[in-house]
Amino acid sequence: MTDYPPFDPERARAIIDGLAVREGATLPILHALQEAFGCVPEAAEPLVAEALNLSRAEVHGVVTFYHDFRRAPPGRHVVKLCRAEACQARGGDVLAAEVERGLGTPINSTSPDGRVTFEAVYCLGLCASGPALMLDGKLFGRVAPGEGAARVVEACAS
Repeated sequence: MTDYPPFDPERARAIIDGLAVREGATLPILHALQEAFGCVPEAAEPLVAEALNLSRAEVHGVVTFYHDFRRAPPGRHVVKLCRAEACQARGGDVLAAEVERGLGTPINSTSPDGRVTFEAVYCLGLCASGPALMLDGKLFGRVAPGEGAARVVEACAS
């Protein structure tokens, strides 16, 4: 993944102003802020609210409702493991435990050294090919416990 710059209100305002004219601009703005800073900092919420004539609570509600928005930048590697029923039925629980052990990072957290963020998601669209995961934006299906978990851990070692 990328090293992200610290939050800069002026840069955030430029991003917001560039997208505020779009219809339904809230999500595009939040995605653009996250792309720029690695997360949607709490300090950005009032800027978005003001630009879109929304309350801070409305913006905060959107940020906290969607699990894809982060409050802190992710690790260098991001592992998203499907925890939906189809993947669980194909060994997802065992895979989750093995990846957690191998990474030394509990699911839904970032390692203290910033090497990896390990997240649960509830569908990657590979239900017939489970268990599935996404590693740094690339989808993988039929990730078997054992060898599959070891490959994920190895890929995140750098």
